[in-house]
Amino acid sequence: MVVESLSPIKNFEIDTYDTDDDGRPRRKGTMVTASAHIITSVIGSGVLSLAWATAQLGWVAGPIVLFGFAAITWYTACLLCDCYRCPGPNFGTRTYNYSGAVKAHLGGMRSKFCGVVQFIYLLGTAIGYTIATPISMAAITRSNCFHKEGHGAGCHTSNNKFVIIFGIIQIFLSQLPDFHNLAFISVVAAVMSFAYSTIGLGLCVATIIKNHNIENTGLIGVKIGEGGLTKSMKVFSVLQAIGDIAFAYSYAPILLEIEDTLKSSPPENEVMKKASMMGIAVTTVFYGLCGLLGYAAFGNEAPGNLLTGFGFYDPFWLVDIANLFVVIHLIGAYQVFIQPTFQIVEEWCKRKWPQNGFIGNEYPVKLCAGIGDFRLNAFRLVWRTTYVAATCVVGMLFPFFNSVLGLLGALAFWPLTLYFPTEMYKKQAGVERFSAAWMRVTVLSVVCLVVSILCAIGSFDGIITSLEKYKPFKFET
Repeated sequence: MVVESLSPIKNFEIDTYDTDDDGRPRRKGTMVTASAHIITSVIGSGVLSLAWATAQLGWVAGPIVLFGFAAITWYTACLLCDCYRCPGPNFGTRTYNYSGAVKAHLGGMRSKFCGVVQFIYLLGTAIGYTIATPISMAAITRSNCFHKEGHGAGCHTSNNKFVIIFGIIQIFLSQLPDFHNLAFISVVAAVMSFAYSTIGLGLCVATIIKNHNIENTGLIGVKIGEGGLTKSMKVFSVLQAIGDIAFAYSYAPILLEIEDTLKSSPPENEVMKKASMMGIAVTTVFYGLCGLLGYAAFGNEAPGNLLTGFGFYDPFWLVDIANLFVVIHLIGAYQVFIQPTFQIVEEWCKRKWPQNGFIGNEYPVKLCAGIGDFRLNAFRLVWRTTYVAATCVVGMLFPFFNSVLGLLGALAFWPLTLYFPTEMYKKQAGVERFSAAWMRVTVLSVVCLVVSILCAIGSFDGIITSLEKYKPFKFET
């Protein structure tokens, strides 16, 4: 890899033949690439925790909550898809991102609030992936250790070295300029999610056949008194389970950024709705199978993660492969969730300092034959490297951050998934106050607000429990 010339290409100059009508790079996204982005962002390794969530809710409430949030996510996603183009005097103009859509439909103050919530949520998700990926890396080491030393061996290992490896990989990948360059990574990540979910399902079925029964299950899940479970513990576990399922579907914070990668014809909102339907349908099938079959396999003792919580020890090589697929998927998912933050900060800096060469100049870099050229930007290199490094440091410093992420998810779920989409819909469609349509979306928003508050309360319990065992930089499994 060499720099062809020290002469910069100033301010991201782009050949006019390869631009859209607004001067931005021509978009090439399709329903397939958008679906891959959605599946990559939605089907996280959290799919493997749904057996535990089902165990807390039982055979009745578990499926109801799962399919209920699938329907809510699909409905609000359709509302949000229609908000990509501006209403009013600027009708038809692209909004490019979530906060831009809120500004166009609802005004500046709510746009700023949306931007803050979105930034915090995306940052928290990035840190969560920084913690989750090394756990799967370490699980491969532990699986091999269990195979050699026996299932009773501790086989504990520090995850810090895996965080560093993850960070180095992300520093390189984060230099991809924007969402338009992530299609291949998202497709690979989506395939990986199918692969490890399928392996998990296969292992669950094998366990069910081996045990010949599902007696250790119940209509209401784990019962009070079972294993020392108290009433308060039951309440908190149910709230956490509902929160896990609700937030497992959430991709609203990056939906419009994904829609901005689509070609202008056919209309982006129509294609995005089809992609959302495909993504959510595929996700729901895998979520339902993993949750229900995992519960049937392990009953009320279902682990928090089927692969890293060692619901399965053998065949160890298959467990290793599944965890490797999880790692590859989360590497891609991390990029999908941090690109909106990168783009928002970089676009703001370009508007603030349009003549600054450090921010605006790009240098052509010749890559290997057949790959093409790459444009290096000094500000992008420094800023994105710093961001990735910061998420890695926080991940090692606060290894219980997944509990915090649950709280952030609870606080961000309602405004990003319900409030802003329904408010923009009411403004765009001119919905009259107290009409049937107004009542429908308002009641839905209020119900989900209550769910968010309750799940936030449940997350506090997890944070308090984690703080009791907290040791800085002691990230071990």
